[in-house]
Amino acid sequence: MHIKYILTIIFIIIFLGGCSASYKQLSMIDNEKPISFQEHLMNEYKKRATFEAEEMHDWNSAKLYSEKALSSLETDEIYPEDISYWKLPEENIDEIRIAHDNLMTIYKDGKKIDPYNLARAISSLDCWSEQQEENWQTWDISKCKDDFLKAMHNIYEKISVPELDKINLNNEDHKLENETKNEVSLVINENKKELIQIIYFDFDKFYLSEVSKNKIELFLDNYGNEITDYLVIGHTDTKGTKNYNLSLSIKRAEVVKEILIKYGINQNNIKILGKGEELLAVDTPDETKQPANRRVEIKKTN
Repeated sequence: MHIKYILTIIFIIIFLGGCSASYKQLSMIDNEKPISFQEHLMNEYKKRATFEAEEMHDWNSAKLYSEKALSSLETDEIYPEDISYWKLPEENIDEIRIAHDNLMTIYKDGKKIDPYNLARAISSLDCWSEQQEENWQTWDISKCKDDFLKAMHNIYEKISVPELDKINLNNEDHKLENETKNEVSLVINENKKELIQIIYFDFDKFYLSEVSKNKIELFLDNYGNEITDYLVIGHTDTKGTKNYNLSLSIKRAEVVKEILIKYGINQNNIKILGKGEELLAVDTPDETKQPANRRVEIKKTN
């Protein structure tokens, strides 16, 4: 028993030594103004490692994040851990698997057009999975999940909306909060009359995340006084039959209408349409999953 106890202590010392070594190495790296995908990724994982090491004293998680941060200095091919890496509760596996699939679908595009949010999405998905595996700190699970969704929705918008038609709500003309707090985008057409808020959905789903509900609420807070009549248009990607996708797009529009009513919009001032897979934001072949196409557009029609 005495020998086993000693061996256990030795193992713990070696394990913690390995953990602290990678974290100590990471702590010595200063990267205050990241530009590239690799630099953003290192920063995001460093934040996770610091939190786990210094606040949670979870050296196993700190080691994972430290090693991924250091790996990002050597390669830009860094991915979230595979679902099989985690011991997830059965009821949460599908949701995180869908999130992982969505991220991998937009990985290449995200790296080109929005390296910051892609880095956030990757590290946040690992954080979400790690916290869900532990399955007791509900506030941390929600925070990591929300961080992931916000980052992904920002990428979807940049993939699906032409750059000239996109303005950020923290533009000087609008004097809103910065993107890390609100992260809402606004789209306007060429004649500058049509406001559009885009809300995204998971594959084959028509429920709204808290992130999406907050986006709608913020949109109404800032532009509700400019809008009398709303047109809510549901869309899907091309995976599935056209009839099924048409029905799904209507359900997505209906759930957004319900939220608008909840936030005080008269139901007589809301018209909904389902377009199924007719008007793709991103052109794809038939039977193709594309998260940027799974959306509802809220338009000002007056």
